[in-house]
Amino acid sequence: MTTITTKTAPLGRRIEVSGVVQGVGFRPFVWRLARHHGLTGKVRNVGGRVEIEVEGSARDLDRFRAALESEAPRRATVVAVTSRDTAPTGYSSFVIDRSETNHAGTALVAPDLATCAACLEELFDPDDRRHRYPFINCVDCGPRYTVIESLPYDRERTSMRAFPMCPACAREYDDPSDRRFHAEPTACPACGPQLQLLDSEGSAVCGDPLEGAAARLLAGDIVAIKALGGFHLACDATDEAAVHELRRRKRRPDKPFAVMVRDLEVAVTTFRLSNEESDLLQSWRAPIVLVGDRGYLAPSVAPGHQRQGAMLPATPLHHLLTRAVDRPLVMTSGNHSDEPICTDNDEALACLADAADSFLVHDRGVVARYDDSVTAVRRGGPVVLRRARGFAPEPIPLGATGPPVLSCGGHLQVSFCLAVDSRAFVSPHIGDLDNDMAVTAFREALERSTRLFDIAPSLVAHDRHPDFLTTRLAETLGVPTVAVQHHHAHVAAVMAEHQLDGRVLGVAFDGFGLGEDGASWGGEFLAVDARDAVRVGHLRPVAQPGGDAAVREPNRMAFAHAVDASRLTEARALFSDTLTDRDMDSLAAQSRSPRVAPPTTSAGRLFDAVAALLGLGRTPSYEGQPAILLEQAADATARGAYPVPLDTHQGRLVIDTRALVAAVIDDRIAGRSVADISGRFHHSLAGAIVAVCDQLRERTGLDRVCLGGGVFANGLLLDEAAERLLARRFEVYWPQAVPPGDGGLALGQVHVARARSAVAEGHG
Repeated sequence: MTTITTKTAPLGRRIEVSGVVQGVGFRPFVWRLARHHGLTGKVRNVGGRVEIEVEGSARDLDRFRAALESEAPRRATVVAVTSRDTAPTGYSSFVIDRSETNHAGTALVAPDLATCAACLEELFDPDDRRHRYPFINCVDCGPRYTVIESLPYDRERTSMRAFPMCPACAREYDDPSDRRFHAEPTACPACGPQLQLLDSEGSAVCGDPLEGAAARLLAGDIVAIKALGGFHLACDATDEAAVHELRRRKRRPDKPFAVMVRDLEVAVTTFRLSNEESDLLQSWRAPIVLVGDRGYLAPSVAPGHQRQGAMLPATPLHHLLTRAVDRPLVMTSGNHSDEPICTDNDEALACLADAADSFLVHDRGVVARYDDSVTAVRRGGPVVLRRARGFAPEPIPLGATGPPVLSCGGHLQVSFCLAVDSRAFVSPHIGDLDNDMAVTAFREALERSTRLFDIAPSLVAHDRHPDFLTTRLAETLGVPTVAVQHHHAHVAAVMAEHQLDGRVLGVAFDGFGLGEDGASWGGEFLAVDARDAVRVGHLRPVAQPGGDAAVREPNRMAFAHAVDASRLTEARALFSDTLTDRDMDSLAAQSRSPRVAPPTTSAGRLFDAVAALLGLGRTPSYEGQPAILLEQAADATARGAYPVPLDTHQGRLVIDTRALVAAVIDDRIAGRSVADISGRFHHSLAGAIVAVCDQLRERTGLDRVCLGGGVFANGLLLDEAAERLLARRFEVYWPQAVPPGDGGLALGQVHVARARSAVAEGHG
C-alpha cells in the first residue's frame, strides 16, 4: 500500500462519487489529487462507486471536491458527487484502501477502451519492455467489460487473475507516479497473456504468431482472430478472391463487411471522410463508422454499396497486425450468419473450422461476448446503429428514478435493458433470436448482467407480440410483466434518451410491429406520453402477400403496391425480365386476397416495394437490404417531388401512397434514372411526414416530434424530415445513443413500464 505523509487535518469530509468511475483510473487520480492539495485520508471502491474520506483545510477540501468533477480522467463519467462534513480522525497519510463488494444497484462498468497514445508509443518502441506486446494497456485503455467477472473492479475479480504480475509489473501497479498505478489488466510479455497461431486442425504453427498470421493474410488466407469480446474473421480487403471466399464460407452473400485500416492516414486515402467521421473513427470508442467509398477495396467487400464500414484498430493486437500486413483488412464477426460470435478457443476451432484457414488465439478468457459497434454521422453528430464495444454497458441517464425493471426487446437486433434508480443499462447487441444458440446467448448475457449490476427486477417489460421468444422468456421469469406496443416503445426510447416529459408526437416508421388492433403496423403517427400512445395517423394499409414471405421477397410488396395504385400493367413490364407471366399473375391475385395478404401500414415494406420496382434488392439476403440500396442509389439533389395526398379514416390522418407509387412506376417506365426517382421518393416521403405533423399540431397542440424505428436509420430520410420539421418550428428528436431500430426497443419498454408502474402505485 502506497502512502504519503502530511500534517494532521483540521477538518474531515466524506465524499461519494458515482458514475463510470471504476476501470478508468479514478482511484489513482484521487490519490494524486489528494497529494496535490496536501490532504490525508483514503479512497476505495465500494460496489459501483468510489468512496473517499479526506481531511485537510476547508479551502483545500473545497478545491479537492471541485476538481473531482472538473479534472476527472477523460474515460470517467461522473454522474454525482455527494459530500458531508465529518469529525477528523487524524489520518497521517492518504492511501488506496481495499475495495468492498456491496454494490446493490449502483454498479457502473466501463466499456472496453481503445489503445491510448502512450501505450501505442511503447508498443512500437524497440527499447520498451512491452515492445510489440499485443496486450499492452494502462488506466486509460484496454479491456474492461470483457474481463470483469464481478464488482468491485479489482484484478482478482477479472479473467486477468490467471496471470500473476511479475515484479516489474507489480512495481508499476504500486507506483502512484506510474500510469499503470492500479491498472487491473496490466501485464507484460513476462507475466501476461500470450499469442499462438494454430492451423485449421488446431495444431500450433512454429514461429512468431503475428508474423505468421500476417503472411497468411497476404497469401489470401482467412484468419480467425481472437479479439476483446470474441473472434473476428479477417482477410485482405483488396483481394477479391479472398473476400469472395470468405462470403461463401460465412454464408453471407451480400451484407457489407467492415474494413480495418492501420491509421487515419490510410483511412483518408481508402474512404471518403468528413471531419466528424474522422473524429469518430479516432475516438476512444473506436467503432465501425459508415463512410463514403473511394472504390479502392475489392468489390465483394460491400457489393452494390456506395458506403463502407470503416474502423481503426481498437487493440494492440490489431495495431500490430494491420501494420504487419499494411493493407486494409476485412474484419467481420467470427461466426456464421445468424449465430452468436465465438468467444472460446475450442468453440472457435469447432464452429469456424469450415470458415478459417488458421486461428490467431490467446489465453486470456473472454468473459462477455462483445461485437463491434456500428455508427454513422447524422446532422453533424454521431448516432449509434449497433450498440456494443465502446458504448455498452455505459448507462443511459434517465430523467427520473424508478423501480428496477428488465425489458427484453423484440425479436430482431435484440438487446435487453436493465434499469435501476435513474440509469438504464442497455445490453450489448445480441442479434436476431432465430435459433437456440442465439436464445442461449441472450440468457447468458442476461444472467451475467443481473449478477454484475446486482439488479433484481420487480417488473419485466416485453413486446406485445405473443409469439416473440423474448415475450415467452419474459413470462417464465416469475416477475410481473407488462406488454408494450412496439411503436410506442420506439417513440418512448427517444423520449427516455432525451429525458422528455409530457406528450410528444411520435413518428414510428419500421418494418413490423403488432398493432393494438392486431394488425401489422409500421408507418405510425402517435400522440405519446410515457404511459400511453394514441394512434393519430398512419400510412395507407396495403396488402402484404404471403405475410412474412413478403419480407424475403420484395417483389410481393411491389405488386401489392402496384395493384393498389392501379399500375399493375406497368409493373408487369418492369418485372418481365425476372418473373414469368404465371408468377406475376399469382402475385397480382394474392395482392387482391385478404386471406393470403393481410393489410400492413409498414414503411419498411413501402421501401421494399419501391426498391424492387426500381430493380434494387429483389432477392435480399439480409434484413433491410432493399431499403439500404434504395437510399444509397438516391440522388439527394434530385429536384421535384411526387404527390402524396393526405386522407382521413376514423379520425386518423392517412398518407395515401397510391399517387406516390404510381409516379415512381410511371417515371421508371419513362426512363427516368433510378437515382433521380429514389431522390424524389425520399423527398416526397419526408414532405408527407411534415405535412402530417403540421396537421396534428393543429389538432393536438403538440410541437415536439420524436422520430424512431428502423426506417430512420436511413440518413437521407432522417436528415430531410428533421430539417423540414425544424424549419416549421418543431422541436425534433431522434435516436443517438441507442439504435433507431429494434436494438433500441428495450430502452423504450423500460420507460413505458416504469411510467405505468408509477400510476399503479399511485405516484403518477
